[in-house]
Amino acid sequence: MNDFDFLFGSWHVENRRLRTLFAGSDDWYSFPGACTARPILGGTGNIDEIDFPTQGFSGFTVRLFDRDRSTWSIFWASSRTGTLEPPVVGTFRDGRGDFYGDDTFAGRPIRAHFIWSHITATSARWEQEFSADGGATWESNWVMELTRR
Repeated sequence: MNDFDFLFGSWHVENRRLRTLFAGSDDWYSFPGACTARPILGGTGNIDEIDFPTQGFSGFTVRLFDRDRSTWSIFWASSRTGTLEPPVVGTFRDGRGDFYGDDTFAGRPIRAHFIWSHITATSARWEQEFSADGGATWESNWVMELTRR
């Protein structure tokens, strides 16, 4: 249940996003963000809120630890849609967190993969990648480099 304790507090976030997904593109753009995270439910979960001031939207993450399965479920919501996205589920091993789930993109089913890595007391990296072929190949489309404020 302590896997995400590193995230508690305030962060400066440098974002890189792929402009066009599933098109073989290598055209990325960058933008800043600010994130604050804290525990909930006595440590069984945690939340964070992130603001992207130059992009005109914000996001909210809920992470819940399933004690029976020893896995985390991660849910994301954006101010753009106001809906909670399907969760990705997974665990940490050897300092890296891998979380997978089913989602849709442009009306078609995809697999989503969140990766937490490069975790220190003052920094961390989050990456999102999607697969349109059931996980045979993956395309990275969003990277966040977090630095403690």
